[in-house]
Amino acid sequence: MNRRSEDDRFESGAQEYAAYLETPEGRLREELAFANLQDFLPPSGSSNSLDVLDVGCGTGTAAVRLARLGFHVTQLDSSQAMLNIARSTAERAGVTNGVTTVHGNASQVMDLFGPASFDLVLCHNVLEYVEDPAAVVRGAAHVLRGPSAILSVVVRNQAGEVLKAAIQTGDLVAAEANLNAEWGFESLYGGKVRLFTSAGLRTILKAESLESIAQRGIRVIADHLPARISREAEYERIFELERKLGQRPEFAAVARYTQCLARRAENAA
Repeated sequence: MNRRSEDDRFESGAQEYAAYLETPEGRLREELAFANLQDFLPPSGSSNSLDVLDVGCGTGTAAVRLARLGFHVTQLDSSQAMLNIARSTAERAGVTNGVTTVHGNASQVMDLFGPASFDLVLCHNVLEYVEDPAAVVRGAAHVLRGPSAILSVVVRNQAGEVLKAAIQTGDLVAAEANLNAEWGFESLYGGKVRLFTSAGLRTILKAESLESIAQRGIRVIADHLPARISREAEYERIFELERKLGQRPEFAAVARYTQCLARRAENAA
């Protein structure tokens, strides 16, 4: 996959992506990730405003939530169409004073921002699509402000693809192939998406002197529920069950997505 086709996917498909985030599946992915993150944020109003960088901000929903908590959020995205939606999202929510948008690539973080610039960096569903995930994590580590600063990463989980193939489509050949697959199929845009294991993600973080402080699973069972269960009508119950399952390692291991929250290691220079 080349850089141009990767960017085109999000430029031409921005509205399609925005529509996906309104589905129960899209809402669960975003809202579970934010709930997991909020477990590690200082209570609203308990400290001075923190600076946040949202790498690959998409439609800007995370920025709205953070701005409402009093944080200042810089949104970075390579897609101008996504940034346009993100600006509109902030305007409708009345939080434009707390949000800044920057047009740029995830691999340019070190060029665009100075070292130790942010207290929190989000990198949600970005590493799956970039050419060099380690370089993006390196940039995120570079701009973390100090030992208390947090990096939140969400990636597509390899084990989740195994269950998806076996349970959703009954494709046992694909399920077996996915046991060691580095790439999966991205149904929204119809392209390839990189798959991660928990160990592989931790290795990337460790190379940048980052250590995991928490790991959560996102959409453990929601994608595999029988059709008789309404995702809309039962959304709150599904969300609460997912929160409980995602915090238990045995269930998080097979979730569709893995979220890792990390800080700079204590012995890092």
